[in-house]
Amino acid sequence: MAVLTRTLMSFAIMTVLVELATAATYTVGGPNGGWDATTNLQTWASSQTFLVGDNLNFQYSPSHNVLEVSKADYDSCQGSNSIQAYSGGSTTIPLSSAGKRYFICGTNGHCSQGMKLEVDTSLATTSAPPTASPAVNLAPQESPSTTLPPSSDTPLASSLAPDTSAASPSPAQSPELAFSPTPTAIDIPSTESPTSISRTGSSPEPSAASSLNNKGGLTLGFGIMMMLFLAF
Repeated sequence: MAVLTRTLMSFAIMTVLVELATAATYTVGGPNGGWDATTNLQTWASSQTFLVGDNLNFQYSPSHNVLEVSKADYDSCQGSNSIQAYSGGSTTIPLSSAGKRYFICGTNGHCSQGMKLEVDTSLATTSAPPTASPAVNLAPQESPSTTLPPSSDTPLASSLAPDTSAASPSPAQSPELAFSPTPTAIDIPSTESPTSISRTGSSPEPSAASSLNNKGGLTLGFGIMMMLFLAF
C-alpha cells in the first residue's frame, strides 16, 4: 500500500512539473498589439492554442480594465455582473481549468468597439513514456544443414568398383603345391633282368626295352605335370 501511495504521489508531482515546464504565458494581442480597441483580439485568440496551466497577461493603459464575465454578458457587453474585475495596467490570469472563458473591457463603449476576448482552454496532454520494445537479435542465424540422401538414379561408386580381392587370390591363399615348369624325371625301375652278364666284369649295357620304358615314364610324368600346371 505504501508503494502504491508513493507511486501516485510521484505521478502527481511529475504531472505538475510537466505542466509547469510546458506552461506558456501569452501577452494578449501581442506581439504587435495589446488590450486595446485597435487590436483584432478574436483573430489573435484563434491563432493560439491555450492549455491548462498557461497564463494570460493583459497589458493596458489606465483608461481600460479587465472584466471576466459569463457568455451572456460577453455577447451583450454587460459588465455589471462580472465574475472578476482587474485593473492596474498589468494583469496575469492563470488558465487553471479546461473550457471557455470570456473577458471584456468595462469602460463604456469599449466592449462594443472590439475589446472583448473569448479563450478556449484545452487539457494538457501528457504523453506516456514510450514502452521499451523487445530487443531484436540481428545476428545472422545459421541455417540447419540438410543432408540429402543419395539419389537412387546415381549408382554409388563403391558398388561399381570390382572386388579384386575375391577374383585374384593372393600368393598367401594359393595352394601349397607349387609346380616347377621344368618336369622332374621319375626313375621307374625296370622289372626285366639283364639279358646277358659280361664275364669280364664290366657293367652291362641297357637293353632297348629299358630305354623305351625310361622314355615312356618321362613322357608320362611330364604330361601329368603339364596337366596339373594347366589346371591351376
